[in-house]
This record gives sequence, structure tokens and C-alpha cells, in this order.
Amino acid sequence: MAEVLFYHLTLSPLEAALPDLLHKSRGRGWKVLVRGGDAGRLGWLDDRLWATGDADFLPHGLAGGPHDAAQPILLTTKTDNPNAADILFAVDQAKVSAIEANKFARVCLMFDGNDPVALDHARQQWRVLTEAGLPAKYWSQDSGSWQQKASKNC
Repeated sequence: MAEVLFYHLTLSPLEAALPDLLHKSRGRGWKVLVRGGDAGRLGWLDDRLWATGDADFLPHGLAGGPHDAAQPILLTTKTDNPNAADILFAVDQAKVSAIEANKFARVCLMFDGNDPVALDHARQQWRVLTEAGLPAKYWSQDSGSWQQKASKNC
């Protein structure tokens, strides 16, 4: 059964918080799928990931290229898993179903705590996924570092 982690961004924007979590996932040897709700925003995020320094380099690609299956980190708006990822990061209000979540070892939903629409979306996803019995943990960065604030079905 997949573990679902909710990351409530209150101090850092997505482009600052996501790379650290991607490095940790790659450190576990996992392939990563980053699903966004908007292709333009994913293109913007792709540019930010390429702009990191050599020490912070994250090998990745945008879905739709000839080497999607080989990408260690693939950015997409679609619900398929062409790189056989172990972990899914859902950003910018991308939806995740309970059936789909169980196809991954871990699912991370990252949302902007300063955006009421993003908060509502995250609350809805919490209800859908936990009512399906998935173990979920809610993390917030209120104090400057990630702290677990709640859990359900764990």
C-alpha cells in the first residue's frame, strides 16, 4: 500500500522545496514522476531545475520526448507512468486517485499554503485518499523545517 505525504508549503515556494525532496528520492534509488496541473507551469519548473548549480543538478526531462522511459525524474501533466516511477509528486493541484496512488511506493502532494484554492484541493485529496484507507501524513514547514502535524490510517 502506498504511503501518501502532504507537504504544506508556507515558507518556501515549490521551486525551492521540491529539489530537496527530489534529491532525497533519488538518494533512495527511486525513479520520480512529477505531475503538474498545467503544462506551462511545468515548463517553468523544468527551467528552474536546469538552472541549479552542478552540486544540485537533478537529471530530468519533460514528458513527450523520445527518452521518457529512461528519465530518472520526469515532469508531466498526464496520469500515465512512462518512466516506471516509484514515487509521484503531485504539484499545482494535480489530482491523484486512490487506485493510482497504489501504483507507487509513495505519493507526495505539495501545495501552497498561501493559496486558498490549493488548500481546498489538498483537503479534498486528503479526504479522498484517507477514506480509501491509504496511510497519510501531513507535513508543514511552519517552523522553518518540515514537521509532521497529522496522520491517518498509519
